[in-house]
Amino acid sequence: MHSRITITAALAAALFAGAAGAKVGPDEAAKLGKELTPVGAEKVGNKEGTIPEWTPGKQRGKLKGEYPNNPETDGDKPLYTITKGNIGQYVGKLSEGHKKLLNTYDSYKMNVYPSKRVVAWPDIIYQATAANATTCEMVGTDTPDNCKLGFPFPIPKSGAEPVWNHKLKFRGEAATRYNNQFIVQPNGAYQQTKIIEDVTFGYGSIKKPVPLTTTSGEFLKYLSKTVEPPRMAGTYILVHEKAGTGAAGRAAWLYSPGLKRIRRAPTVCCDNPYEGTDGHQFYDQVDMFNGVLERYNWKLVGKKEVFIPYNSNKIAGNTIKYKDLIRPKHINPELPRYELHRVWVVEATLKEGTSHTFKKRRFYIDEDSWNIALVDDYDNRDQLYQFQEGHVGFAANVMASFTVPEVIYHFTSGRYFITAAFNEDKPYDLTVSFSDDYFSASSVQKMTTK
Repeated sequence: MHSRITITAALAAALFAGAAGAKVGPDEAAKLGKELTPVGAEKVGNKEGTIPEWTPGKQRGKLKGEYPNNPETDGDKPLYTITKGNIGQYVGKLSEGHKKLLNTYDSYKMNVYPSKRVVAWPDIIYQATAANATTCEMVGTDTPDNCKLGFPFPIPKSGAEPVWNHKLKFRGEAATRYNNQFIVQPNGAYQQTKIIEDVTFGYGSIKKPVPLTTTSGEFLKYLSKTVEPPRMAGTYILVHEKAGTGAAGRAAWLYSPGLKRIRRAPTVCCDNPYEGTDGHQFYDQVDMFNGVLERYNWKLVGKKEVFIPYNSNKIAGNTIKYKDLIRPKHINPELPRYELHRVWVVEATLKEGTSHTFKKRRFYIDEDSWNIALVDDYDNRDQLYQFQEGHVGFAANVMASFTVPEVIYHFTSGRYFITAAFNEDKPYDLTVSFSDDYFSASSVQKMTTK
C-alpha cells in the first residue's frame, strides 16, 4: 500500500501536455475552488484516510512578535516512528534523502504525526490565482508572462511551473527576519552565523502588485547584513530578483568590509557558495531553490504521497534552543514533525553544455502550500550528494506558508547545515515597509559608514 503512487486526472493530463508551459482553458480552471482548492491542490483526502481533506486555517495573531504556533496541532502525539529497522514498511513514501539518512545513521528516525492540511491564503490570492490559470503562461523556464499576484500555475503542465509557484508564493508585503545559520561537524560541534534580512515582495504585494510579463519581471528585493561572527560582520548582500536570465534577470551587489565598497556580484547565483557558509549552501539553495532555472531541463514527474516535515511549529518556535536542535550527524530527531502529504515531484536534469555541481535534482513540492519541502541533489557520478529538508509551517497571522528551519545534509563529509532559524531571536516582523531606494547600492554604501 505504501508504495502506491496516486496520480490524479489533472496530473495525467499534465504529463501528456508536453514540456511547454501554457495557460489552461476555462473548463479546467473552473475546478479551482471545487474539486481542487483555490490554489490547485486536491480537496479530498486519500482513500486510506491517512491524508485528510483540506480544512483551511483561519487568520489569527499579530503581524509582529508571533512565533509559529497552532493550538489544534501542537499537542498531537506521534502515530508511529520510522527507523532503520522498519524502513521497509514505508519505503515507497520516502524521499531518497530520508532513505539515506535512515540507512546511514542508527540514531536517525522520523516521528510521524496525524496529517493536517491547514495552509490557507487571503481571498484576494485565491481570486488572483483563478485569473492566472487562464492568462499566465510560461515562456521557456524563466519568464512567466501575464501573471499577477496569485500563484501563476495552479494547474501545472510543465516541470518549471511548480517551481515558479514556490518562488512567487504570497508572503505578505515585506518582512524583517533573523536568519541563524549553523555548520555542524559530524561530532556535533558547530559554527554559527547570524544574519538580519529585509525583503519586500513586489509580485506578492496586495497593496501594489507588480505583474510579471515578458518585459517586466522584478518580483522581490532583498538585503542581508551579517552581524556575527566578527570575521564576517558587516557583509551586505543586495538582490533585485527578476524573472528572466542574463542582463534581464537577477541583479546583485556585495559589500565586503575588507574592500569597504559595494560592487556588482554576478556570482550571487547558481552553485556559487553563499557568503559565510564555507561552501555548505549554494546561492540557488536559499529558500530551498531560487534564481534561474535555465541550466536544467525540467520534468513534471507526477504526484506522490510522501512523508515531509509539516506543521513544524515546535522546531521553529522559541521553546527550542539551538543546543536542543543540534546533534551529531543530524538534527535532534525528537523535534521534527513528519506527516504524509501529496507532493508534486519535479526532476531537473542538467542541460548538455552547462555546468552545476548537481547533475540532477528531485524536488518534492507540497500541493497545498507550493513550498519545496525536500530536494534530492545528485552529483556528476549520479550519487546522492546532498539532501535538503524544509520544515513546512503555516503563518496564520499573515495567511501564508514558510519553511523554517531548512537543513542541508552533506553525505560525503557527514556535516550538515542549518539555515533560517530564529528560535532565540525575534520572529518575523511583517509590519515593516521600505522605500524603493532602501534597496539600492548607494543606500547600502551609506549604511556602512554609519
